[in-house]
Parts: sequence; C-alpha cells; structure tokens
Amino acid sequence: MAYTINRLGTWIGLVALMVAVFDHTHSALAVAALLFAAEAFPAFVVPAVVARVETSRRHRELTGLYFFEAIVTIALAVLLWQFSLPAVLLLAAFDGTAALAASALLRAELARAARDQVEDDLLAGPGATALTRDSGAGAADLEAAGHEAERRANAALNVAFSVSFVVGPVLGGIIVAASGSSAALLIDAATFLIAGSLLVDLHPHVEEAAGSSVAVRLRAAAIYIRRAPTLRWLLLVDAVALVFFNTGGPIEVTYAKTTLHAGDRGFGLLLTAWGAGTVLGSLVFARSLHRPLGLLLSGGTLAVGLAYIGFALAPTLAVACVAALIGGAGNGLELPSLISLVQRLTPKNLHGRLMGAVESLSALCVAIGLPLGGALVALSSPRSAFTLVGLGAAATSVALFGLSQRRLEPPTRDGEPTSWGRQAPQTRGGLTTREFTGQAPTAQ
Repeated sequence: MAYTINRLGTWIGLVALMVAVFDHTHSALAVAALLFAAEAFPAFVVPAVVARVETSRRHRELTGLYFFEAIVTIALAVLLWQFSLPAVLLLAAFDGTAALAASALLRAELARAARDQVEDDLLAGPGATALTRDSGAGAADLEAAGHEAERRANAALNVAFSVSFVVGPVLGGIIVAASGSSAALLIDAATFLIAGSLLVDLHPHVEEAAGSSVAVRLRAAAIYIRRAPTLRWLLLVDAVALVFFNTGGPIEVTYAKTTLHAGDRGFGLLLTAWGAGTVLGSLVFARSLHRPLGLLLSGGTLAVGLAYIGFALAPTLAVACVAALIGGAGNGLELPSLISLVQRLTPKNLHGRLMGAVESLSALCVAIGLPLGGALVALSSPRSAFTLVGLGAAATSVALFGLSQRRLEPPTRDGEPTSWGRQAPQTRGGLTTREFTGQAPTAQ
C-alpha cells in the first residue's frame, strides 16, 4: 500500500515539474535537464546513501527518507511561485536521490521480511524438527521457501509499480490541468508523508554493518560483484538491455505523429497499450512463481525487442498498439525477474546495497538511452531506429538466457563466493546453485 501511494505521488510530481519547467522556460532542453537531475544524477549517489542508512542503529530511517522527500517537494511547490531553474534542478536531484534510495531499501527489506516470515512459520510448524537451518534437506527446503517468498514480495511490488505507471501520469495531468503544478506537488508531498507513516516500523538496519564505514560497505559490495561472475555479467547485460528499452521513448513521439500520422491521440493510445501490457506482465509474473527466473527475464526482454521490431513493421496504429501491448508485458516481466535473480545471487546482508546498485544502473540507462533514441531518430527514421533497438534488445535476451543456464558461485555468509570445497550441484528454478564448504578468503 505504501509503495503504491508513493509511486502514484511520484508520477504526479514528475508530471507537475515537467509542465512547470516547460511553462517557465519554453525549452525542451530545460525539461531534459530536469529529467537528468531527478533520474540520472541520483545514480551516482544512491549506493552511498543506502550503505549509510544500513549502518545506522536508529529506527525509522526509511520513514525519514520519505519525510525528507515531502519537505523537498513542498519546497519545490513554493519555489514555482518565484521560479529559479537552477534551484529546481538542485531540489529535484535531492528528491530523486531520496526516492531511489528509499525504493532500494524498501525492496530489500520487504524481501527480507517475507523470507524471514516464511522460514519462521516453517520452523514453528508441524515437522519443524526436520527443518533446521544447518541440516541438509531441511536447509534446502528453507532456502527454497525463502526464495519463493522473495519472489512473491517482488511480484506484489511489481503489480503496484505497473498500476501506478498506468494511472499516475493520467492523474498528474488531470490535477495539473485542474489545479496547477504547485497544487499537484503538494499532493505529491502528502503521499510521501502517508507512505512514510505506514512504514514507520520498517527498519532496514543490517546487523553485520555495525561499525562499518560507508566506504568499507561499498567496497565489500564491489568485491562481491567482482568475485561473482554470473551476477556481474547479469547486471552488465541487463544494463545494455535497459539502454535499448529507454532508447525507444524519444522515438515513439515522432513515430506516432509522422510515421503513423496518428497525432497526439495515437501517441496516447500507444502509451496506454504499453501501460496495459505492463500490468498484464506483472500479473503473469505473480502467477509464475515456480517458473525459471532466467526464462522470465530473457522472455520479457525478448518481448520488448519484438515490440520495437513490430513498431518498425506496423502498417497501422492498431497493429502498433498490439506490439505495444506485447512490449509492455515484457517490461512487466523483466524488472521483477531481474530483482529476484539479483537477490538469489546475493547474500542477505548485501541485498540493500545490490538493490541500490540496480536502481542506480537503471537510472544511468535512462540517461544513456533517452539521448541515444533522439540521435537515432534524427539520423535515420523512426522505423529504422526501432529496427535497430529492437534487434539489440532481442540479442541481449539471448545473452540473458545463456547466463541463466550457467552454474553459479553462491555466496557464503560473509558475502563472498568461494572457489573450493564444492558439493554436487542442485538445480532450482532453471538456475544451478552449488553448496560450498570452507571459509572464503577475507577481502583486503
């Protein structure tokens, strides 16, 4: 509930800021600067913010981030009366940083809470004597139940994200048209206050973090990624896929208006079809808890690629809307599959930092993809540009499927993979995991 309210408010606020900045400057470049400040700049700061919050022994840090967003958003609403673009960009960067950090921490904490609840229920239930964390079959059963609980939590967040993705911009447009950008921002601030109040008991502190500096914690996460090759390649290949995903945004406007001659109405229908597909994909993921994550991830990525190729070939708006529905469904499958895979390949004490890395990576891909899409459509044509990015996304889906078939080096408790003492591999969800014995070397 808190996540849904927060996401709706975020969309309302973003629409309000985009409209206000354009109305005051009449410059598309200024709007692009706003998007960079709010979505791309935080990518460089969010991992450190997440690491800092996890080291704190204070409670209500997550609530504090939401309340901080509320204060910044109120300041933005006031600032619109005496407009200053540099000040708006600065506050937007603060707001975006807090938003991405809160999202990463919330994802990690909800997955942990879901996993712990299921494991505690199994340990307290009938037959619990056979389910100990240190006995072979019992530990495997607990691990499998924990992974399923994490996937359920990610599925629920993804449904909330998809619904807000469809409804939020529409609400933002209606509110801005009826009451103005400042009023919309104040509503956005209210959603942050509500979300923060609902999460007041959620505490993302990691016990292993006690006494560790932010630099040490970030270095530990970097060392873990470097020593876990499948995780590293998964993040890199998916980042390439996300660049292709985001490249399509600037192409769609020109495509709808000049290629299909569908005007603003046609562009709106394409966005609506894509959003409906996102909701559909999120529901499919929620009902596919026992499907291999690698297959869902690569399938979702392939669907987006095929949608862009469909745009390139579509003779009419109706056909393009069908392609958009397929692409949206792929979007709805890709994100929760990636999150679940990263969590499966990462020890629990690193979940927050890795979620921060995923959020930052996504933001950087937006910063790369948007100007790349604009350049492609300027240098060629919308159909040619969609063909290129569609083929690129389809190619990354093949790479992601290949990665999902590799054997993994799972983490030890201290967050590093080991390379000796291997036991027989076990297969779960299309990915092979290995149990290791022995102590991993200490990171220097």
